[in-house]
Amino acid sequence: MKITVIDGQGGSLGKALVAAIKKRFPHEEVFAIGTNALAASAMLTSGADAAASGENPVLVACRKSEVIIGPIGLLAADSLHGEITPAMAVAIGQSSAHKILLPITKCNISIVGKQGLSTKEMIEGAIDELASYLIDRSV
Repeated sequence: MKITVIDGQGGSLGKALVAAIKKRFPHEEVFAIGTNALAASAMLTSGADAAASGENPVLVACRKSEVIIGPIGLLAADSLHGEITPAMAVAIGQSSAHKILLPITKCNISIVGKQGLSTKEMIEGAIDELASYLIDRSV
């Protein structure tokens, strides 16, 4: 199965996600896409099997991934300080991949009803959601 982690800026969220995924699921393939080279590099150093940066890798990964994980801003054009292009947001939103999105409020998106979790707790929740998805998929 191909798990894709997408992040931007400095890639700190993506880096933590990749490390947590590889720790819990060491045999799963994790592809990291940074909206910039710095984010891609950060995720690669935390254990991603491969990494790329820019718009086209996002578009390709959305067609080939079974799971996409990242901040909620991935669905909003111009979020992450303009790093998410309209084409990226559409590709991610329309992808048939199972999407696990973290409600990071730095994207100017508020999720009503979400709990006030720390980033660490959100990452743990994302990994638990991935585990549930993997179990459901194998049944």
